Amino acid sequence: MRELRIRLLAGVFVVAGVLSWAGARLWASIGTLPSVPLAAPIVLALIAVVLLSTALSIRSRLKAQRERRPEAKGVDPLMAARAVVFGQASALVAALVSGMYGGTGVFLLESLDNPARRDQAIYAGFSVLGGIAVIAAAIFLERVCKLPEDDDRNTGAASAA
Repeated sequence: MRELRIRLLAGVFVVAGVLSWAGARLWASIGTLPSVPLAAPIVLALIAVVLLSTALSIRSRLKAQRERRPEAKGVDPLMAARAVVFGQASALVAALVSGMYGGTGVFLLESLDNPARRDQAIYAGFSVLGGIAVIAAAIFLERVCKLPEDDDRNTGAASAA
């Protein structure tokens, strides 16, 4: 399984942001801009909490296994792999959604004197923060589930090349 690349996530964020900003300008010139839902930052925050709690749970179980505690529950490798895949997919979607709301938020900064547009800009800003939280939690989950022998194999291949 490949690791998440920060450059890929940043690229998705920037491209989505630029396209969203351009789309918002075009849409506003034609008619009314669609609203940023209040639920967007809430849903992103909930996903970040789920990813973070999963990572903390797996980390504590792995720590208990390493310390050879008698009550330690093992970590099923398939469950850990599924958690990592969920985290990676969530990070990619969060980068895309954050970029979209970020581009829309930048467009909305031009008209902060309108109370409705100001609220939409605030929701868009919180959505970007929620997306960043999802990405951070997904990267943390990936690091927790990384196998120690993966490090040896990667450094050996890098030094051989």
